[in-house]
Amino acid sequence: MVIKQGDLIEISIKDLNHTGDGVGRYQGQVIFVPDTVIGDTVEIRIGQVKRHYCLAKTTRLIQPSPYRIRPRCIVADKCGGCQWQHIDDSYQTEVKRGQLLQSLQKIGGFSAPAVGEVLTGVSSLGYRNKVTYPLGMSATGKVQAGYYRRGTHQIINLNQCPVQDVRLNPLLASIKNDIKERGWPIYDEKTRQGQLRHLGLRIGRRTGEILLTLVTTDPLLTDIDIQAQKWLTDYPDLAGVVLNINHDPGNVIFGKENQLVAGRDYLTEVFGGLTYRLGADTFFQVNTEAAEALLDVIIDRLDLKPNETLLDAYCGIGTFTLPLAQKVARAIGIEIHAHSLEQARLNAGLNSLFNTTFYSGTVEDILPGLNLTPDVVILDPPRQGCDRSVLQSLLQCQPRAIVYISCQGATLARDLKILCDSAQYTLNFVQPADFFPQTAHLECCAFLEKQG
Repeated sequence: MVIKQGDLIEISIKDLNHTGDGVGRYQGQVIFVPDTVIGDTVEIRIGQVKRHYCLAKTTRLIQPSPYRIRPRCIVADKCGGCQWQHIDDSYQTEVKRGQLLQSLQKIGGFSAPAVGEVLTGVSSLGYRNKVTYPLGMSATGKVQAGYYRRGTHQIINLNQCPVQDVRLNPLLASIKNDIKERGWPIYDEKTRQGQLRHLGLRIGRRTGEILLTLVTTDPLLTDIDIQAQKWLTDYPDLAGVVLNINHDPGNVIFGKENQLVAGRDYLTEVFGGLTYRLGADTFFQVNTEAAEALLDVIIDRLDLKPNETLLDAYCGIGTFTLPLAQKVARAIGIEIHAHSLEQARLNAGLNSLFNTTFYSGTVEDILPGLNLTPDVVILDPPRQGCDRSVLQSLLQCQPRAIVYISCQGATLARDLKILCDSAQYTLNFVQPADFFPQTAHLECCAFLEKQG
């Protein structure tokens, strides 16, 4: 039987892929089915038929998996914010660890890599310290905010979200109503008319301070200053209200310009015992507690010495640079984004960490010219991993230890293979950390030791 679009068939789910979809087979053909879990038996309808696989949707759950649970969100089957709310929490981490192991073995060529149990934060719900919701209008003229339905730009309207910090929930419905009452026009991505595009909320998990950001094509919102002051009065923990200006019709959420409307344009957070200032568009790990648990492992395993030099490539705002700088003689950061680098320097000053130096540019451009022999290197590159030239530079300067932090197991395994195939480094340990419960994403940290 040749599988065709629209076919109704029954399959068992045997695996989960890296995007979180269930994987089954029918007459040798691989079929991906979202919202399923290993052990499910489902009736599905075939959607797209590709050369090597098919995409399908469940029409009936015939036999539920023992790992299937009732989602704790009423729109979990519609909203694209989470993929795995229907999967037991402990099984989520088991699957993620298994996928990481598979990448290290198949892509990295490591026959028996030492992979720890998955670190978690305090909870698999209510962990997100930052949310950014697209705004829209319903057919009845109500302001909507929420995540997109998977594979579409249709907003699933939310008045609360179980994965965001619960202290943000009271603001969501109220702010939507205030936007409606003010008559601020919502941006339409099809016609490119209107002003308000996104609502951003960020909270300091340790301080409770909240920052409210409206992403708009035009900062001239009627009585925005009056409304902002009202928000500060209504919400005592609100540190400030910011407008982010984004004229670009593309999918990038934040523009390059921020305008302070009321209060402060930043909140303060405590991480690793240090104080950080976080702005509207600052990159900071969304799961504070899980990130801090990973930091503790890094500190324990590195055993940094007070006479050593540490290099943090892709350092961002100094999230990991600054706590580690307390342990060494000198800490150096490299970051391509100028605004993040400004914040790294600011945060270093706030914590009197004057043994830090930060360089602006790409790691591949900056590192070779530093004429530096660091004792320890921290790598935290984008999902696509390190440029090959960065790995070659590390093999030349030969730090005693390399710590590679990654959110993509496949590219991590690829880069670790290059470093370890040189015979200069050995992979000692990999620590996975669940920064994103209810999704298929996994953060992990690999520890490499120089040989000889």
